[in-house]
Amino acid sequence: MAQQRSLFRRAWKGFWDFFLGLAIIQWIVAIIIATPIWLIYFTSRVKITNYEIFKQYRRKPAIFVFWHGRSMMLSPIIAVGRMRAYAVASKHHDGRIMAKLQRLFGLRPIYGSTGRGGMDVLRGGLRVLMDGRYSLCISPDGPGGPSLRVQDGTMYFAKMTGAPIIPVCYSASRAKFVNRWDRYLLVKPFSKINCIVGKPVFVPRRASDQEVKEIKDSLEKYMVETTHKMDGEFNHMMVEQDLTASEFKRKLREERATRKNKK
Repeated sequence: MAQQRSLFRRAWKGFWDFFLGLAIIQWIVAIIIATPIWLIYFTSRVKITNYEIFKQYRRKPAIFVFWHGRSMMLSPIIAVGRMRAYAVASKHHDGRIMAKLQRLFGLRPIYGSTGRGGMDVLRGGLRVLMDGRYSLCISPDGPGGPSLRVQDGTMYFAKMTGAPIIPVCYSASRAKFVNRWDRYLLVKPFSKINCIVGKPVFVPRRASDQEVKEIKDSLEKYMVETTHKMDGEFNHMMVEQDLTASEFKRKLREERATRKNKK
């Protein structure tokens, strides 16, 4: 019986992998996801602080960074602001769906991740920034954490190209956190959305490793404090640092096993 269930699960997973691997299905799913995002955006009050910085760099070589759990409402802001930029997307079918979703908001994809395809991301990101016409959008704590930690790839792009790093943080009044490692903020319609565009951060080409670390720590501190402050204004929970996708999934499995054993 257990063997039959295992065979059924593998067959079911294979069917969905094939189904979601079809480009037409990916586009349909992307459109379905994009529709409520636009609905939420147009029914909410959106306030963007330092919008002039966004306008200054939206079509120039710049590295816009935002936490992995705070991407939802940045997509329509990017589209309305007519930003010309690229964003990183996974090569897996989930990532390709997200890449098509990003295209609906005007973003072009660079396929890869900090794990598999990491070199593709580094080469692609450098090519985009050196082109001189596009920005780059990155979640510095993605794709699997640790949460609210700036990884080295962001600093590498800035140091090698001279492009400024521009932190972007937001929170919303009517929202809930999804039970994931990145505490994804799911915004509801008729919200008040506050977005802060931080001042550009430059990494000198000749900066030492210690200097780069100090700039990274300062950037991370600013983004964490800004996020916590904005969430606090709406009485949201304080999002934790250092959660990882693998560790979070492991704990969920352990909790499910414990509950099952108690029955």
